[in-house]
Parts: sequence; structure tokens; C-alpha cells
Amino acid sequence: MRDQIAIPCLLMRGGTSRGPYFLASDLPADTAARDRVLLAAMGSPDLRQIDGIGGATTLTSKVAIVSRSSRPGCDVDYLFAQVDVAKPLVDTSPSCGNMLAGVGPFAIERGLVEARDGTTRVMIYNVNTASRIEALVQTPGGVVAYDGDARIDGVPGTASPIVLNFMDVVGSLCGAMLPTGNPVDRIDGVDVTCIDVAMPMILLRARDLGLAGNEGKEAFDGDKGRMARIEAIRLQAGRMMGLGDVTDKVVPKVGILSAARQGGTLVSRYLTPHALHAAHAVTGAVCVAAAAALPGTIAHECATPDETNPRTVLIEHPSGSIDVLLTVKRDGDAVDIVAGTLRTARLLMRGEVMVPQRRAGA
Repeated sequence: MRDQIAIPCLLMRGGTSRGPYFLASDLPADTAARDRVLLAAMGSPDLRQIDGIGGATTLTSKVAIVSRSSRPGCDVDYLFAQVDVAKPLVDTSPSCGNMLAGVGPFAIERGLVEARDGTTRVMIYNVNTASRIEALVQTPGGVVAYDGDARIDGVPGTASPIVLNFMDVVGSLCGAMLPTGNPVDRIDGVDVTCIDVAMPMILLRARDLGLAGNEGKEAFDGDKGRMARIEAIRLQAGRMMGLGDVTDKVVPKVGILSAARQGGTLVSRYLTPHALHAAHAVTGAVCVAAAAALPGTIAHECATPDETNPRTVLIEHPSGSIDVLLTVKRDGDAVDIVAGTLRTARLLMRGEVMVPQRRAGA
């Protein structure tokens, strides 16, 4: 009997992230067993992930799990999993808008959605956040096109554009746009905006942390004291937002904000949350953009004024910028957000990942 289990998957780049995409039916239905398989497949816990297909960073230790949807108006269900590099943890509490970019192509490649000649619309239900996303995938001749002229910062070269339109994103996990009821709270002497649009986040002014706002990796990952201070604030914010003890969770994420320097709307340094993102998460960009449109928040204070609707919010990040086309719909005190952004994806490899039976518990 073979001592390894072969599990079909496609290895894809989605936006500025990368990881295996699985059909849910190819993974164990039991959550604990599924997580053991994912840890073994990625090679965690190990800082090099040398015994798996993970890339030894938070951006390359991600998994997409996709299935045909039974929900009205949706084609597929998407469950995102963040596999910790150093710990035996699989976190499905957040979503990932970059990996989301590969879901439409994956669904077409695996026969879950029939491609049209030209552009194929894939309606995705995000299980993590109970929200819907419309993905527009280029499919000339009924085949996914990966080559194209679209460029996104954080990825070399160009590729075919994939448009993502986010819906139902307000209160994705916390149940409210402002979970504490306030546009600004004060934690450990620091002003914080706690907000949940597509991704629960806490937003801070860079200057309140002794930063200019345009710093790189060393100012964050290389400053253990500053990161410990931010983490202490994040843990308190998590409880205030109704998320409980977030010690072993990657939500809420952290955005360190300042005024734009390159003609954008504002600058964001996005923490994952224990390291600086090399670019910016898509769901995090949606959240920051929504906050920039909400008077009283730290993001609105830092942003270049713009009252048009819809508006393009251009967020400057370490690798360049990401733009969000934001439409704000108000009905009395109720606010709804629809956000669109452009991403790219590429199929890197198709085949089977081999998982040791002893690690999978089989």
C-alpha cells in the first residue's frame, strides 16, 4: 500500500498571492482531518516549508477550496485558508481577495462553470465572509486567457485582466461596518478605527507609531518593539469588535495610514498581521477604501478629499498602488458598499500534491 495520498490540485498565482486550489470534494469533509492534510501539503510547521509546496511566506502559504454552489445566483463556493508557516494552524476566519482572483479561472478549468466565448461571468460565494463576488474572466474561444496587457503592482510583467466586484461586504465577520459603534476609539493611548468591510481591520495613523508612513519591511518586521505594541492594540481591538481572543487568528488585520505621496488617495502599510505585506491585500484595500469614504475615520482624515460617487480610491503600498472603484449607497443610517478592482491570475501547474498518510491521519 502506498504511504502517500495523491490529491488533485492546480497551483495558481492569484493576484499577488500563490497557492494550491482544491475541489472541496477532493479534501476530507472533517475539518480537523482537512487541516492536517493542508498542513502536510504546504509543509507546515516549518519556516522553509521544505517538505511541502508552500513558499515560506504568508503570501505563498495560502489555499483556495472551491465547490459548486447550491446558493441561488451563485456558481461556486470559495473557502480561503491561511496556512501558518511556523505553527500547525489553519485559519479560515479571513478571506483573501488575491487568491479570489484565481477562483473564476479554476472553476472554468475544472468544469464547474462553462466558459463563454469572450468574457465569462462567475458568481462566487465567499464562505469566509458570507458575501458575493462577481468575477469577469477573459475566455476567448471558450478558453481561459492568462496572457494579456493588464499590470498589477507586486507582480512582474502583464497578464489577462480579471475584474472582481465585491458585494455584501459590510460587516463581513463582525456584523457591522463600525463594530464598536465609533469611527475612532482609543486603545493604549493610540487612536484606532475599527471597521469591517470585506475584511475586519484596525486602522492607525503612521505618525502615532513614530512612522512617516512610507517605510518598508525593516521598520515593521525588523522592529520587534513596534510590532509588539501594534499586536497589543490588535488584541484589544479584536475583543472590542466582538471577535474574542484573536491571539491565534489573522483577523483583524492592521492598516498603518498616512497621506498620499505619489498622487493617490492615501498610503497604507498592510500587516498580515505579524509582518508587512509586500503589496496590499485586495479585501484590505476594499476596507481601507470604504473607511476613506466614511467621515470621522482615520482613513478619511488621511485621504485626499473626494465626494464623487462612484469614486476611485488609489491606495499606495510598498510595491506601487492598488485601485478600488467604490460605490457608496446610503439609506438613512444604513450604508452599503459595492467595490470593484482589477486583478490577474495565472495557472502555474496542474497535477497532484502528495501527502504522507501518517501526517494526514489516514
